[in-house]
Amino acid sequence: MAWPTHIVAAAGYVEDKNGNMLLVKLQHRGWDTAGGQIEIGENLEEGVLREILEESGITATVRCLVGIYSNVGQHLYYDGVTNVPTKVMFDFICDYVDGTPTTSNETSEVIWVHKTKVLEYVTAPAITAKAFTIQILTLPHMIQYKW
Repeated sequence: MAWPTHIVAAAGYVEDKNGNMLLVKLQHRGWDTAGGQIEIGENLEEGVLREILEESGITATVRCLVGIYSNVGQHLYYDGVTNVPTKVMFDFICDYVDGTPTTSNETSEVIWVHKTKVLEYVTAPAITAKAFTIQILTLPHMIQYKW
């Protein structure tokens, strides 16, 4: 029997003191929150804070876990050849500490948007389901979906 392969990922809903949320524009997914794959030797909080800094230039702190998502759908990577492993994702509410929004090799734009306007930017169906969390910022939840 083969062992299942899962990517463990984390994303951060970074909020400033004015109720704005940090959004990054990614090449293949459009607007999203900063996040990505947890690297070997990192815990979830270290990984999400690293991803936020790498993708946006923003330093943040983790406030709390807000969502756990699993994507068990099988699909090909953007190259049309490589199979993408299934994914378990942990989303955190984070607080802005320091920094100016700065693009990276993964992001073409980085902006602050009031949390009541986030769904005007985020349009991909799977990401929209997650983005709803940004607006409510309340109870932890779990969503399962397939791309």
